[in-house]
Amino acid sequence: MNSVDLEWRIRRLSKMSPSEVRWRIADQVRRKRWAARQIGPDASRQSWAPRSARRSTPPWDWASDVMFHDLPIRDTLLSVGPEAGDALIAAADDIMAGRWNLLESERRDMASPDWFFDPVTKRRAPQLDYCFNVNHRAEDVTGNVKQIWELSRMHHVTVLAAAFAVSGDERYADRAASHLRSWWSENPFLSGVHWTSGIETGLRLIAWVWARRLLAGWGKAAQLFEREELARAQIWWHQQYLAAFRSRGSSANNHVIAEAAGLLVAALAFDWFEESARWRDEAARVLEHELQRNTFPSGVNREMASEYHGFVLELAVVAAVEAEWAGRPLSDGFWALLARMLDVVAATMDVTGRAPRYGDGDDGRALVVDAPTAERWPGLLAIGEALFDAAPWWPVVNPTVASSLAASMAGRRAAAHPDRRPSHFADAGLTVLRSPASAADEIWCRCDAGPHGFLSIAAHGHADALAVEVRHNGTDVLADPGTYCYHGEPAWRTYFRSTLAHNTVEVAGADQSTSGGPFLWTRHAHTTLIGVESDDDGEVTGWSAEHDGYQTLSPPLRHRRSVRLERSLRRLEIVDDLETTGDHPFRLAFLLGPTVAARMAGHEVGLTWSEPTSERCATLSLPRDLSWTLTRGATDPPLGWYSAHFGEKRPTWALVGEGVCGGTGVDTLTTVLQFG
Repeated sequence: MNSVDLEWRIRRLSKMSPSEVRWRIADQVRRKRWAARQIGPDASRQSWAPRSARRSTPPWDWASDVMFHDLPIRDTLLSVGPEAGDALIAAADDIMAGRWNLLESERRDMASPDWFFDPVTKRRAPQLDYCFNVNHRAEDVTGNVKQIWELSRMHHVTVLAAAFAVSGDERYADRAASHLRSWWSENPFLSGVHWTSGIETGLRLIAWVWARRLLAGWGKAAQLFEREELARAQIWWHQQYLAAFRSRGSSANNHVIAEAAGLLVAALAFDWFEESARWRDEAARVLEHELQRNTFPSGVNREMASEYHGFVLELAVVAAVEAEWAGRPLSDGFWALLARMLDVVAATMDVTGRAPRYGDGDDGRALVVDAPTAERWPGLLAIGEALFDAAPWWPVVNPTVASSLAASMAGRRAAAHPDRRPSHFADAGLTVLRSPASAADEIWCRCDAGPHGFLSIAAHGHADALAVEVRHNGTDVLADPGTYCYHGEPAWRTYFRSTLAHNTVEVAGADQSTSGGPFLWTRHAHTTLIGVESDDDGEVTGWSAEHDGYQTLSPPLRHRRSVRLERSLRRLEIVDDLETTGDHPFRLAFLLGPTVAARMAGHEVGLTWSEPTSERCATLSLPRDLSWTLTRGATDPPLGWYSAHFGEKRPTWALVGEGVCGGTGVDTLTTVLQFG
């Protein structure tokens, strides 16, 4: 262990409770003991799985008939419409041709993929080492581990299986089967990088259940799964792993949801083992408990990362639908929470169907049975409309393959929606200001007064207290930067979650919260909502909040921000108050969207961009007391970058105004965005 690893471990330990430390010590002991259970690639097939995974009279006919064959998959998929089916077939044909886009890197080896190869760094991750000896955080060991793990989530296999279900073309089924057999044979129990993470294990189980379901009409499906010893062994190993190594304590975020959802889905659908009932009941208990812990009462995910709201919601829906289909439904309270989470999606989407962008996002999906699309949110809402009576204020969306399958498995439920579209979620500090629904061009503004993140490490939070995000008809004008990367590029990881990368104020060259590593914050800024103002329709038109992230300075400084949308004038005013008794340098930053051009003239910045039907413009009037610069795509240090998707970044304009608090009590900075 090098000094950097040791320092990180010390910081990580400092954010754990005594009970978590005790549990982690016990977990490390268990991991060392389990080394004796590792199965190498040269092991005899007789050692693939224990007796419970090879028992002589398993109920294969029951499993196949009830869990898989009884669902009218082909009829359901054909009812979606030709566009969805054509897009699905096109995606499957790309895979058949050897192509698959993976986190903005195109794989061209999909005819016979190398499960351990990272196309970004060109490294190959360990395949034979005992999994818990593999340091997946080290790029020099595994390459970009996200790239390697993502392929093994098997989303391309469910796309192939869905294409077979739609078309009946056995070429898709044969290719899906070859990929499954390849992965199963090259990843025996506890060997290599793919056994280092529970979230990956849970997602693979979901994909395998759905691959089996979508291949139900293929004559070789039972031989591939329930009648194949290696398949049964892998399914048993994955569930045994999840039952033994669950995320806990400060790590019990979206990972524990994926682990519990994967175990529940597999234990219900592959009900083949002596442990199945125990695994099923424990997974359901954990999932119900942890989803509630991970979610504010309003329905907003507590990680303060919008992409993870969608990911966790997908996982919970997949598990709930599976439990309903198996005749072991989850509680009414669980379903009610799903409805509230969907209400959040419907209420915060802009006019084009895009959700807010805040915190981390890695484009993670629970299940892919439609053609992969850039925006997950209309698809999520389509599932919501299939499972619940939709609120009148929900946006209208088209059905998808996933929504049609969910409806055929779980039916429709009543839901207690708000009478009108909410725009303020007080417990999460999430507020949306927008122009009237009757207006031709939507102005949409998100204001952040939420917690820094979830649990003691706030792993997926960004240092973005009081940040704003502004769109015009769905076009990013003042943009959230996104995420870009997790591992291997520390300078870029630091930039994309920094205060300077967001539309807020940085003081003394420091982030509002203190980072202790790429997924660890050792000090969290706390934000307090001061108030909101609403019009007669209940729409928020004014918002104000403050945070204490710079109270550690000497002398301390408090940042207070107010935002007002004058809807009739199409004018957004942002007022920042910096209160301190000393002198501190600070920077006020605004990141423009990647399609927005900027021309600075003194303290006025002309903004122009194109929309589908016309050219658009706005004027950004900046505080005159600051020294302003306009920067695009700087690299040393990084400044002026936007990441639309994980693994992708592009240059964009960043406006940065520098000044010094004068020690006169309160410095007030007023910024006005006037849409033309």
